[in-house]
Amino acid sequence: MSTASSTAPLARSHSAGPTSVPLIEQTIGAHFDAVVAAQPEHEALVSVHQGRRYTYRALQQEANRLASALLRLGLSPGDRVGIWSHNNAEWVLMQLATAKAGLVLVNINPAYRTSEVEYALNKVGCRLLVTMARFKTSDYLGMLRELAPEWATGQPGRLQAKQLPHLRTVVWIDGPGDAADLDTAGLLRFSELLAQGDAADPRVAGLAGTLRATDPINIQFTSGTTGFPKGATLTHRNILNNGFFIGECMKLTPADRLCIPVPLYHCFGMVLGNLACFTHGATVVYPNDGFDPLTVLQTVQDERCTGLHGVPTMFIAELDHPRFAEFDLSTLRTGIMAGSPCPIEVMKRVVSDMHMREVTIAYGMTETSPVSCQSSTDTPLDRRVSTVGVVQPHLEVKVIDPESGQTVAPGASGELCTRGYSVMHGYWDDEAKTREAIDADGWMHTGDLATMDAEGYVNIVGRIKDMVIRGGENIYPREIEEFLYRHPAVQDVQVVGVPDTRYGEELCAWIVVKPGQTLTEATVREFCQGRIAHYKVPRHIRFVDGFPMTVTGKIQKFRIREAMKEELGLTESRTA
Repeated sequence: MSTASSTAPLARSHSAGPTSVPLIEQTIGAHFDAVVAAQPEHEALVSVHQGRRYTYRALQQEANRLASALLRLGLSPGDRVGIWSHNNAEWVLMQLATAKAGLVLVNINPAYRTSEVEYALNKVGCRLLVTMARFKTSDYLGMLRELAPEWATGQPGRLQAKQLPHLRTVVWIDGPGDAADLDTAGLLRFSELLAQGDAADPRVAGLAGTLRATDPINIQFTSGTTGFPKGATLTHRNILNNGFFIGECMKLTPADRLCIPVPLYHCFGMVLGNLACFTHGATVVYPNDGFDPLTVLQTVQDERCTGLHGVPTMFIAELDHPRFAEFDLSTLRTGIMAGSPCPIEVMKRVVSDMHMREVTIAYGMTETSPVSCQSSTDTPLDRRVSTVGVVQPHLEVKVIDPESGQTVAPGASGELCTRGYSVMHGYWDDEAKTREAIDADGWMHTGDLATMDAEGYVNIVGRIKDMVIRGGENIYPREIEEFLYRHPAVQDVQVVGVPDTRYGEELCAWIVVKPGQTLTEATVREFCQGRIAHYKVPRHIRFVDGFPMTVTGKIQKFRIREAMKEELGLTESRTA
């Protein structure tokens, strides 16, 4: 893939990606079948924790069988089908089967509790739900029983419940060693559902000719910090092409084996992971159902993985694991670090200590399928550790003044906007919110603050809402975080603004100290003295064991801010 550095310097912060490689105009099912035909016996999926391995042909047959079973339940193209689960083979079978049957897969966050799952299922009208029974302290079947006690006397396929009026069928993912105390009355086992299908069902093949690449195929709920989550609706064309070009950036081939410890319910797992691999005939490897650094290290070694995905907190946990040095990670070549701002020092350690010399950085959002910008494997290291790369093929990005809407000059900060095939179909059943996010010219307004240099490399400097205004000075927390990462005792750090009666806002830093190291507020301030402007030195410093975050590893800064307001007895002083 060509990079922006091969073009003339930009006169303004606007860049368009190359178009020499055409977009894929197939559905996910049709494209997957073409890959299967080319290499049927190549390994497609390894689910380590389940002890399962599938060739491309075997995965295709199971996906076709599942698609057949879903259709035999009376589901029709366009119907919504939810999945509430951590990573497993059943998840990817649902991803492929729903695409083949023309159903809309609704990704439900495994961290959701009763009110959240009730909202999600009802917002989009899910007719069927596939769920884990339990995971650690999460009792998924118990939560559903709480919402729908009527199911105790219900029949699979004919469920009725006042609080979940659309849902007719609930399927639970069964397996060896299932607890005998599970209350499964009225529910269907996944193995039973699969057995009801026929891998050669002519209806599945017949549907293929009626489905279009522009059909909605997936709904993902955005993890907003305020209000109810919005259902970003994505098409075959959106996520299939995004997965393909992500894989192109990584130079994936059938020889690659990608370890995916990030959640499948999020775009990182299902698009940057599954679809990037499947569009290139590579092998998907799931180390576990939930993230565990030791399992990741073991899996990379045992399965000879060439790629590894993760958010920064995952890579930090792997690098700092006490047994890290025991594992042979020499097969690693590439992977993606994304999901939240990537600390430069962590990136350097990933390259040197984990052998990921071709690791890439990806930037995006659920509403853009998700990646808009990505570094390539041959992007110079200094650019890879300091930017999120350049615009992806067939897309445009620009940086605008949030007030005037005008495109800013290279190097100036503003809101990042993106346009092209990756922009979502819209928010499900919410035209008003869709119009707020996507303007009349088709630009998706990300809400992220960015700069673009003269060669088109983009750097994310923060969220518009995260920007701190202290005494009239605009401060971007990302800058302070990158500086504090340089301290040898700092493992991780997050900076937020908190209300202040004198300056309007003051900076607060939450710091995770490296094991075996010690830090005090005084030593942190001494480290800052003379190195950064006085107004950028955090007024409040706290040492913590970790940060509040979503299941995908995104730091929830609003919760840090709220905790500090409560601790310090602060109230908001800004009204605008």
